[in-house]
Amino acid sequence: MGRTGAVGRVRQGVRALSAWAKPVDHALVEATLTEPLRALFYRMRRSEQLHSLNVLRRVMAAGEAPAALRVAALLHDCGKARAPFSLPERVIVVLVKAAAPSLAKQWGAGDESGLRTWRRPFMLSAQHPTWGAKMAETAGAEPLAVQLIAAHQTPLAAAGGDDLFRRLLAALQAADDAS
Repeated sequence: MGRTGAVGRVRQGVRALSAWAKPVDHALVEATLTEPLRALFYRMRRSEQLHSLNVLRRVMAAGEAPAALRVAALLHDCGKARAPFSLPERVIVVLVKAAAPSLAKQWGAGDESGLRTWRRPFMLSAQHPTWGAKMAETAGAEPLAVQLIAAHQTPLAAAGGDDLFRRLLAALQAADDAS
């Protein structure tokens, strides 16, 4: 099922349902992101903004959090803003990934024309790291932050990179899984 188990996904879903009632820490966003990067952050759904702020707080609480990691924490899911991605669709994607991972992978592949079909939720789930990395790069994020965003769903064993990259990716993934 990936790095986050069913219980974690249920917790994320409950938080998404109550996101409307929780404030977004705009001061923390402004202290972490440049104006062009903030524009990416604010394109995300409120629940994703709150999730990303939780990820940032976790990486900061865990110790060393260089700027690239803080930026990646806030923008790791910004690629999901490319198209609507409702909570019921997210549930379907999680269920299909659990029951038939090869089908979820197959349905998640393809070019952007698939975003106009029933495959859209699978494509958003599978391709948002790549799309988000490109969006962050275009908005001026430093290369290490871009690499972290692109790899945030890649198993650490397959991620490659130097020791610093792997350490930061492990921190990002741990905080993402716990949030």
